[in-house]
Amino acid sequence: QVQLVESGGGLVQPGGSLRLSCAAAGFTLDSYAIGWFRQAPGKEREGVSCMGNSDGSTYYTDSVKGRFTISRDNAKNTVYLQMNSLKPEDTGVYYCSADILQLVATVQAMCNMTFSRGYAWGQGTQVTVSS
Repeated sequence: QVQLVESGGGLVQPGGSLRLSCAAAGFTLDSYAIGWFRQAPGKEREGVSCMGNSDGSTYYTDSVKGRFTISRDNAKNTVYLQMNSLKPEDTGVYYCSADILQLVATVQAMCNMTFSRGYAWGQGTQVTVSS
């Protein structure tokens, strides 16, 4: 059974850091494009950062460039999102995802959710940035 489990969310002050983790079970993460998405209250889910499966290419939405870093540890079958210099507008539920049906051609397409019907999703972890 394909499963993704996120952890690492919490409450942090503006300017602080968090590292989100996403552990995969039932499949090998390094075979698939992966991504982190977030959904703020009253807003649609958006792609934050995505990574390709073979060449390690990465994509970041403009608002997080220079502050967030996506990575994966294939030995642990886990993907991470290091978030630094957090801002109140980063608040939301963060989800990790994998392109299980391998419909995505580029990391930007992954984050644009063009073929999200083929994604596996985790349950999400809450990130709140507030003083």
